[in-house]
Amino acid sequence: MNNQKNAIIVSINDNISEINKLADSLDYNVVKEFIQHRKIPDVNFYIGSGKVDDVREYIDSSLEDIDLIIVDGELKPSQWFTLEKKLQVDVYDRIRLILAIFEERAERKEAKLQVKLAQLQYERPYVRELIHRARAGEHPGFMAGGEYQVDDYYEMIKKQMKKIRGDLKKIRSDRELHRQTRYKSGFYLVSLAGYTNAGKSSLLNILSGEKIKVEGKLFSTLSTTTRRIQKRVNGKKAPILLTDTVGFIENLPSWIIDAFHSTLEEIEVADVVVLVTDGSEDKEIVEKKLRVSLNELTDLGVTTSVVIALNKIDLIEKEKVDTLLYYLDQQDLLNDRLCVPVSVKEKKGIDLLLENIYKSLPHVIEMTLKLPLNKTSQAFVSQLYKKTRVSHINYNHSITINIECNSKIRKKIQSKCETLQGSII
Repeated sequence: MNNQKNAIIVSINDNISEINKLADSLDYNVVKEFIQHRKIPDVNFYIGSGKVDDVREYIDSSLEDIDLIIVDGELKPSQWFTLEKKLQVDVYDRIRLILAIFEERAERKEAKLQVKLAQLQYERPYVRELIHRARAGEHPGFMAGGEYQVDDYYEMIKKQMKKIRGDLKKIRSDRELHRQTRYKSGFYLVSLAGYTNAGKSSLLNILSGEKIKVEGKLFSTLSTTTRRIQKRVNGKKAPILLTDTVGFIENLPSWIIDAFHSTLEEIEVADVVVLVTDGSEDKEIVEKKLRVSLNELTDLGVTTSVVIALNKIDLIEKEKVDTLLYYLDQQDLLNDRLCVPVSVKEKKGIDLLLENIYKSLPHVIEMTLKLPLNKTSQAFVSQLYKKTRVSHINYNHSITINIECNSKIRKKIQSKCETLQGSII
C-alpha cells in the first residue's frame, strides 16, 4: 500500500527552494511546480484564472492522486475559497503549511497550546469568509472538512483563544519563577537562536554533552530545552545554562510570533544570545537568513550581546569562509559582533565559540576567598564549583580559592565565607 502524499506547488516567483523544504518536512512529495511570474497576486485566485485551469487539467490527467496544493505565499480567505472550489483539492498557503508542521512537531503541553493558539488566530478570517459565503446562499464546508455551523464555530474560536492565553500565562509565570531561581543560584542564561535548521540543537548537544534527538528538517525544535554547559572554558567549567529555541523563518506573521511569546521570551531575557547561522549556503542566502534572524532579535527586544556562530564551515573551503565574513561585514550585518566560524558536525571552532560566549557574559566578577581547612569549608568549595568558575585553588594551612562569578551572588558568597570564619582577600 502506497502512503506517499503528493503535492503541487504554486508560486509567482522562481524562489521556491524553501517552500519545497517545508513540504518535505511534512513528507509531501512535490510532483509538479506551477510558476506564474507576477509582481502582485491575482485578486481572485492568487494566480491567473488561465494558470488555475492548467493546474486543474494537470490534476484531472495525472496518474497520481494529488493530495494538496501548496501556494508559496499568503492567501486571502476569498482566494483560498475560490481555489479550493475550482480545484476540488485541499489548498494550503505558506502560513498554513508552517502551522501544520508546528502541529506535527509539538510534543510538550506548552508547544501544543502555542500551536493551537496560532492555528485559531489563522482560522478566524477564514471562518468569517465562510459565514459570508453561507449567508450569500452557498453551503461551504470548513477548511475542506464537512458541514459546520460556522457561526457557532467562530464563537468557539474566541472562547478557546481566551482559555489558551490564560493557560500560557500560567506557564509563563512558572517559567519566570524557574528563571529567577537559576539566576539566584549564580547561573548565566545563554539562548541559542537562528534560522530554522541552522544547527542549534546539534550545538546544544555538543556544549551540554546531551544526546537530544536532532532531525534534519525545518522546525524540528518547537519547545525550549535547557541544559548546563558541560564543556569547559580554558579547562574550567562555567555556570552557564544553555537554552535551545524555536527557529526563525522569513515573513512569519507577527501573530504567530505573539503565540510563541512565552518560548521566545527565553531569547529576550538571555545574558548572551548565540545566533546560529548556516554558512554553507550561497552568500546571498546566508545574508538574507542572518538579516531575518537579526531583525527578529530586534523585534523581540534583545539588548544583550549577540555572538554569531557561523556553522557548517566543513562544507566550504577556508578561503570561502574568509570571503563570506568579509561580505557579511560589508553588508553591515556584523557591526562589531563576535562571529565565530564553527563546524558542529566536525566539532571545529567550538572552544573558541565558548570562550567568546564567556567573554560576552555581563558582570563577571573575580573574587579570592580564604577559608579554614575543614569539612564545612570543603562542602562550600563543592558548591562554588557548581555555581562559579573556579580558576585556581590552593590547599595549605587554609584554602585559598580564586573564582569568577555572576555579580548577583557576590553578597551571598561573601556572607557564607564570613559565616565559615573565612575572608575575602
